[in-house]
Amino acid sequence: MQDNPAWSRRGFLGMGVGVLGAAGLAACGAESDAPAKVAADVPKDLIDAAAPLKGASMGVLSQKLYSTKANEALDRSIEKFAGVTGTKIENSLVQADAGDVVAKIHAEVEGGVARDLAFMTDSRFIAQFHGLGDLEDVTDVVTALTAKYGEPCAEAKNFCVFDGKWYAIPYHFIGIGSFLRKDWMQEKGIATKDVYSWEELRDLCLAISDPAKRRFGWGMMINRSGDGNGMIEALINSYGGAIASNDGRKVTFDSPETVQAVTFLGDIYTNPKFKPMLPPGVASWTDTSNNENWLAGILGYTRNSFSVYADSKTKKNPVYANTHVFSDCIGPATDKSLLLGQSQGFVVFKGAKNPALARLLAQYLVTAPALVGVAQEAPGLAMPAWEKVWDADPFFTGGDPAFSMLRTMSQQPLPLSTKNGLKFPQKASAGQQAVVAAYVLTDMMQQVVQGTAPAQAVKAAHAKMVQIFAQQGLPQ
Repeated sequence: MQDNPAWSRRGFLGMGVGVLGAAGLAACGAESDAPAKVAADVPKDLIDAAAPLKGASMGVLSQKLYSTKANEALDRSIEKFAGVTGTKIENSLVQADAGDVVAKIHAEVEGGVARDLAFMTDSRFIAQFHGLGDLEDVTDVVTALTAKYGEPCAEAKNFCVFDGKWYAIPYHFIGIGSFLRKDWMQEKGIATKDVYSWEELRDLCLAISDPAKRRFGWGMMINRSGDGNGMIEALINSYGGAIASNDGRKVTFDSPETVQAVTFLGDIYTNPKFKPMLPPGVASWTDTSNNENWLAGILGYTRNSFSVYADSKTKKNPVYANTHVFSDCIGPATDKSLLLGQSQGFVVFKGAKNPALARLLAQYLVTAPALVGVAQEAPGLAMPAWEKVWDADPFFTGGDPAFSMLRTMSQQPLPLSTKNGLKFPQKASAGQQAVVAAYVLTDMMQQVVQGTAPAQAVKAAHAKMVQIFAQQGLPQ
């Protein structure tokens, strides 16, 4: 999933000229007529609104998608807009899992050199940027898009809104799911289901494992990684634990429910009974490892964004036809999955040199003509964030059997509740997002694997969280 360096840059010629290489410099526009098809793709009201901005330039910062062709499809959509409007737009990619992305961008905002527009995962980053005072109010854009395209995805209303104002524009919905090898299950006479408890999943993964055939059921890591973070937090939530209270302000991590969840997960990696289902080298996996091993056909289960599913489909990997897709598992505190998905949100940074053009570009990129090329290269990973966009292209409604599950997830009534009173999504919290970015959860699990008692590891993690919340302006 990752490239080095964490930041890369690509430039675009305005007026319909092709994409430059990844190392291209910001390019100058050229006068020519845009092809009719390109003009038709861009709504006329946006073209008219951009007319006074002809010849202007701006920079975009894109959170790197885990598909080279999807990134290239985004480039083409930006190029279309630049060509029709006679503007110059430079797009740069950022690897969001680098760990210091917020600090780097905040420094650019303070230094007056940030890009005009960026898209970032809402539940991971927007609250942090808002807490730092880096974002412009974009309520006017969201209001205009709602009038045209209906309601945005449900979870965005929690992670992009602060004090009743929108600080990010929903761009595309990111599918997250769990994946099982249904052919391995069939060989063992195990029927697929749409809902599993974590205990059922663990036992199933052991049952379908066969190290002699290079089949390892449990395809998840607990090392520093986005996927590891997501799995650990989801499991803890399903047991009735959470990093913070529902208002996002108070650390509540050290609870009996959290200890129970951590004990369960730690047992998978330390109990000899489960060793046959753990892939070789899982203790040193990075954020790409479960993707690579799933696509290599040696894992029975993994939990991931739909990047791994998209790769198997677009690259015609035989794993795709043998994949059973389901939502997150349930735990003692849940009757249904707490999985919300995520969305990428466009933000306009304070001090942007061309915020008007940035707002117009964002309104184009959410449309079906601009998004469908990205979605076709990353099926399930880049889906519509807006109600009416789902119905604007047949690919979104019928491009893959999993899409209906993702649409339901994106539009489900929220919040989802646990039996002990937690509500998800909880209010967006800079403290919670900073805790996840600091890999406190994965570090805690590593301590458990190395012999620390779960209750002690949870207590130590809670103390770190208290410090991080205080650093984010939320003293405990």
